Amino acid sequence: MATISSSSFVISPNFLQESTKPFKTNHLKLNFRPQPLPLKFTHRRLNAVAEDTSVATADPSSVAARRLYVGNIPRTVKNDELQKIVEEHGAVEKAEVMYDKYSGRSRRFAFVTMKTVEDAAAAAEKLNGTQIGGREVKVNITEKPLQTLESSSVLQAEDSQFVDSQYKVYVGNLAKTVTSESLKAFFAEKGKALSAKVSRVPGTSKSSGYGFVTFASEEDVDAAISSLNNAVFEGQKIRVNKA
Repeated sequence: MATISSSSFVISPNFLQESTKPFKTNHLKLNFRPQPLPLKFTHRRLNAVAEDTSVATADPSSVAARRLYVGNIPRTVKNDELQKIVEEHGAVEKAEVMYDKYSGRSRRFAFVTMKTVEDAAAAAEKLNGTQIGGREVKVNITEKPLQTLESSSVLQAEDSQFVDSQYKVYVGNLAKTVTSESLKAFFAEKGKALSAKVSRVPGTSKSSGYGFVTFASEEDVDAAISSLNNAVFEGQKIRVNKA
């Protein structure tokens, strides 16, 4: 053991041997080396990420195919009342009446999301044209997707068969039941219609409510407009003018 004098240090001969003895301490030994995650936990995490991704990339059109537009409702109708009315024809997920953000008054229409596409179709068929609070309501599916590959092929065939021309008329306010074939046949009765096409909501079989008819001459266009503008076609008065 080292001793100290007043003039110099005196080192014990055993100092070097003593210094090589392990140094004991009561402090805990800290280990900062990062530990790998357990394999089982890692798999769970990857699965969770995969599930989150699948939810984020879910096809939003399925919601549109289940959502109903309900128009011309009384201003007094509330969400819960509307839900009870629609629930008589199918399972309802949510009913929401639209309100003006400034006045707070009902805008006389609502959206009702059904639980299945089948429920939406049934409710639209049963409720459209019925009365709620003395008012005749309009009910339709906001966006009806193509149901089968066959129906998609039919629409593609209609588009491919359309013969465009500089002599063309626009036909508005068409009934939802009108097809390109029936539109051409209707105009062919009054003139020499070359081709016709009903416009569709992109990616769906839903009619946009208007279409086009082409002719071989300017005279045929004028004749179609003069004879068929405001004519009734499949229950609705159509508008015909130059495209």
